[in-house]
Amino acid sequence: MVSLRLKYLVEDVDRHGNVRLYFRRKGHRKIRLPGLPDSDEFMAAYKAALSASGDSHEHHRRPVRGSFGHLCLTYYASATFKALDNSTQSWRRRALDAVCLRHGDKPVDLMQGKHVRKLRDELVDRPGAARNRLKALRALFRWATEADEAPHDPTRDVKAIPYATRGHHTWTLEEVEAFEDRHPIGSKARLAMAILLYTTCRREDAVRLGPQHIRNGRLRYRQAKNEHRSPIDCDIPLHSDLAEIIAATPSAHLTFLVTEQGRPFTAAGFGNKFRDWCNQANLPHCSAHGLRKATAARLAERGATAHEIMAVTGHQSLEEVERYTRAARKAQLADSAMSKLKR
Repeated sequence: MVSLRLKYLVEDVDRHGNVRLYFRRKGHRKIRLPGLPDSDEFMAAYKAALSASGDSHEHHRRPVRGSFGHLCLTYYASATFKALDNSTQSWRRRALDAVCLRHGDKPVDLMQGKHVRKLRDELVDRPGAARNRLKALRALFRWATEADEAPHDPTRDVKAIPYATRGHHTWTLEEVEAFEDRHPIGSKARLAMAILLYTTCRREDAVRLGPQHIRNGRLRYRQAKNEHRSPIDCDIPLHSDLAEIIAATPSAHLTFLVTEQGRPFTAAGFGNKFRDWCNQANLPHCSAHGLRKATAARLAERGATAHEIMAVTGHQSLEEVERYTRAARKAQLADSAMSKLKR
């Protein structure tokens, strides 16, 4: 079902039951639109098709002051928006641009909570996307009211659609060993696993790490997440196993991990590649982020305090660290209970 009411957008169902989206305007050929609605890929293809059909002026004219579209453009040009990480800018702009396509010419002064709830509920079948849309609108109006660009915040009393996610699977010791059996020391996959496992870094950090971050037996780096707003510097001992694997995987590049073309990975590209390596080890349910969780949980299991874990992972809140600790203690209790059954 099409979630965006865009001009000339139609859907079709193929013989396998898959829904496909097309741009179809009378007198022009039908164009298949890739990706999901609201995605960068989809919106870029839609705008290109709109332009090719000669109808681009309707959506590319400068919005008038006081309209929702003008407010978004002013927000994008603000110091507040420019201070955000690129990834945060991307998803917020994508969410707001999708709203602008249909409501960009409407006056901000008349926007009320009921309108925000309607925008949220349009994506009720995709609760994650609905939550992101609401988060983007909240950020927009939080800035706008402070900057006197909007008279009030219509998102204030609008709640997110509740939904539960299972989160990333936390690797077990057996799964780590299965990956290591499939990818021996000296392989790029094993190096990637070791970096993630022994540093607890995120994938956007893993692709940036290189020899220049190691000094006097320590690994020092700034986390990519929120580096332009609330930078977090990590300084941890270089684990002996990681040092051995780095030495066994020589590289002439500034990053330990590079593509087949000898270029640094993007965070998304690395995530896809690591997924391939997991599949090769028959671990389709495992992911790069799951290793971060596994190491944090293992540290808790072995008696590390919450603050000690935070020093390694870079967490600024005890809440998430304590969640790992609770999970580890629960696993210990289960192990104890099962051992009693074996006696």
